[in-house]
Amino acid sequence: MHERLHHRPAPRGRLPRNGFTLIEVMIVVAIVGILAAIALPNYVNYVKRAKIIEATTALSDARQRAEQLFLDTRTYVGNCTTAAAAAGAQIKAFSITCPASAAGTYTLQADGVAGEGMGGFQFQIDNTGAKKTSGTQTGWSAPSPNTCWATRKDGSCS
Repeated sequence: MHERLHHRPAPRGRLPRNGFTLIEVMIVVAIVGILAAIALPNYVNYVKRAKIIEATTALSDARQRAEQLFLDTRTYVGNCTTAAAAAGAQIKAFSITCPASAAGTYTLQADGVAGEGMGGFQFQIDNTGAKKTSGTQTGWSAPSPNTCWATRKDGSCS
């Protein structure tokens, strides 16, 4: 009996209003669209920056391995390639190579993999520890002077 006291039938001729109006739905869609337009580019840049940090860390690891092997063999020939292969096995957005090595010098290079969205990026380090950003994607700036690894879109370095 108590349940019936709180239940009121809808007035005759009017149906109870259930759901949302079209204008309410359009307002929600507009708000979600604006938030997505702001958040998506920031997220994409954040992911790229994370992949760049991964690549520069792998280059630093490869340099350390090359130096350790140099202490054992007194040459960088062959050791540079071994160090690059070991460091490159850890990441997939960049390929780590040793394009130049001699008995007393080497250059390690990280090239972005286009299939991972990193095509165009290229970072280098040599036996003296000199860092260089040789390539970037459209919209990304290289550092000036080019003596470090650009890790942000404006060309700033870490």
